[in-house]
Amino acid sequence: MPLKYKENEGDLVKYPRNVAVLGGNRIPFARAGKAYKNVSNQDMLTAALDGLVARFSLQGELLGDVAAGAVLKHAKDFNLTREAVLGSALDSRTPAIDIQRACATGLDGISLVANKIALGQIEVGVGGGVDSTSDAPIEVSNDLRALLHRLNTAKTTKDRLKVLKDIRPGHLKPSAPSAAEVRTGLNMGQHQALSTERWGITREEQDEIAYNSHKNLMEAYEKGFFDDLMTGYQGLDRDENLRVSTREKLASLKPVFGGSEGTMTAGNSTPLSDGASTVLIASEEWANEHGHQPLAYIRDIHTRSVDFVNGADLLSAPAYAAPEMLERHGLTLDDMDFVEIHEAFAATVAMILKAWEDEEFGKNELGLPGAFGTVDPAKLNVYGSSLAAGHPFAATGGRIVASTAKMLYEAGPGKLALISICAAGGQGTVALLESAR
Repeated sequence: MPLKYKENEGDLVKYPRNVAVLGGNRIPFARAGKAYKNVSNQDMLTAALDGLVARFSLQGELLGDVAAGAVLKHAKDFNLTREAVLGSALDSRTPAIDIQRACATGLDGISLVANKIALGQIEVGVGGGVDSTSDAPIEVSNDLRALLHRLNTAKTTKDRLKVLKDIRPGHLKPSAPSAAEVRTGLNMGQHQALSTERWGITREEQDEIAYNSHKNLMEAYEKGFFDDLMTGYQGLDRDENLRVSTREKLASLKPVFGGSEGTMTAGNSTPLSDGASTVLIASEEWANEHGHQPLAYIRDIHTRSVDFVNGADLLSAPAYAAPEMLERHGLTLDDMDFVEIHEAFAATVAMILKAWEDEEFGKNELGLPGAFGTVDPAKLNVYGSSLAAGHPFAATGGRIVASTAKMLYEAGPGKLALISICAAGGQGTVALLESAR
């Protein structure tokens, strides 16, 4: 993060200048293989970006930068974000960059743009992300890849036929996309199942988090909260995974992780999803010149990793990152008016909350005299989160930042929010936002 300063003792540590979140736009998130099964990452990111352009009258505008990315990406999409910009109504000279930090990609894209604005390098930009699990790349075997290279370089028909004769049925078996950690061979759900058992997280705790996610997101739609944060796409006008759920229905589902005695089900785990999100970030000067009211200020963004290869909980990095970030501002969980914890799994949320409440974790892992603190349930994911909305990996950060900024603005002056997103590789990114009202 950029250099910071304090004006007076006790003030929040601030960027060299304010970085304002002006708003966001996303398309509704779809379940894998459903509404967006025939569209690409570029299609979705362009749609989300053009919705932002329309909302803020950015047609033909030259922005300082656009930072976004995808976790699952075809080789042809090496310049995905730049291609989305070229396909949008922005000035075609607007630069763009692809980034990737698994599920924290969107938040890190916002961080990249925010830092440039804070340092005076640019005045306005966009951060976000996109992912399609419906259009995930399929890998061929190494043997088939070698044969295809030979076929491509063959100079005569005879040579090509010779190569084709060497292809065997076993060569044609594709490798399905895998989210397994390279160093452990376990996917996120399997890792979280181990953590769920280690932390003693019950099925009832997980199902309650899932139930509240759907209930809260449904209430947000009913009150029109997303009317200026979302653009309909491919026939969807709300998140496809959202449903009226009951505790009884959730309790009836079978485990999908942790074996037959496991507690993690399809209902309390995030579904495979498709979608895209974007967030408009600017300096206060640019916002004022263009007649836009900032919703919130980005006060800090911090990333931490844990050694999951040697026993740390894969998705626990935010439990470390948040205390480190808040400590340099002299803040605690009690100072937060909203806490947004990405629901990779309901058990992930429960694990982070338990870690913060645990005295031994506070002493041994965080170096504190005791527990870090407790989150008031009334402040947690108040308009629902990934369990209800879905989780197109790189798009989640933009969804959370845009919604949180609007919540802060509606709540009034001086309100603070903590955002927490876990990511593959034992990583986690957290952010501190303050109301701009």
